Amino acid sequence: MQTFTSFDGTTLAYYTWGEAGELPPVALHHGFSTYAAANWQAPGIVAALVAAGRRVVAIDARGHGASEKPHDPARYGEDKMARDLAALFDELELDRVDLVGYSMGGVVALLTAAADPRVRRLVTGGIGAGAVEQGGVDRAALPGRALIDGLLTDDPSTITDDRVMGFRLFADASGADRRALAAQAQAGHRTPIALDRITIPALVLAGTDDWLATRPEVLAAALPDARWKVLSGDHLTVVRNPEFATAITTFLT
Repeated sequence: MQTFTSFDGTTLAYYTWGEAGELPPVALHHGFSTYAAANWQAPGIVAALVAAGRRVVAIDARGHGASEKPHDPARYGEDKMARDLAALFDELELDRVDLVGYSMGGVVALLTAAADPRVRRLVTGGIGAGAVEQGGVDRAALPGRALIDGLLTDDPSTITDDRVMGFRLFADASGADRRALAAQAQAGHRTPIALDRITIPALVLAGTDDWLATRPEVLAAALPDARWKVLSGDHLTVVRNPEFATAITTFLT
C-alpha cells in the first residue's frame, strides 16, 4: 500500500501489482462499501490481469479501505472520486491507462472517461440503465434514504430492506466507517453523465440477477463504441465468476 494526497488534501491509499509492459496500466475502482483488495484481488481479477502481462493500479476510494474517511457529505460524490483518479494518474505519471470500475466505481469510471483523454479503454460492471437515466446507481433499486438510515442506525434489527441489510452486514463485517459510507450515500451522483464524450472502446458487464445493473444494453447503447455482456451472478457474486475476470482481461488486451 502507498498513499498520495488528492486535489482537496484528502489522503488516499492505492496499490500496484505487476510490471510495466507494452500495453498501458489497468486502473481499478471498486464499489460502494468495499475496498480494492476485496473487490479486485480476492476474486482473482488482479491475478488474471497480471498473468496477462498487465501492470495493475487500484485505489481505495475516499471513505473506504485504508483511505481517509471524512464524515462531511460535501467531501464525497463520484465526481470527486473521478478527480481522485485523475490525481492518481498524475501521481504515477501515467499518460495512458485502461480503466475498470464496478458499481459506484462504474459511475466514477464513466465520469473519468468522459473527461480524461488518458483513458484508452473502459470497462464498467454492476451498473446499467440507471447510469443513463438517473446519472448514477438506480435509485429505485436502492433507495438512498433507506441506505443512509440503515448505515447509521445503532440497531440493525430495524432494517427491513434486504438489500440495505446486505450493505450493512458487509460494512460491519469489514470494519468499515459507517458514517463515512452514509456521507457518500448522501452525495451520490444524480446529474447527467456526458456519455457521448466517451468515444473509446467500452465494455458493459452485468450479472444475470443484479438488481443494481438492470438493462445494461441501455448503457452500452448510450456509449458511442460499446458492447455489453451478461454473466451468471448477482451484484455481490458476479465478480467472483471466473468469466468476469476473463471478459475484462480479454477486452483490455
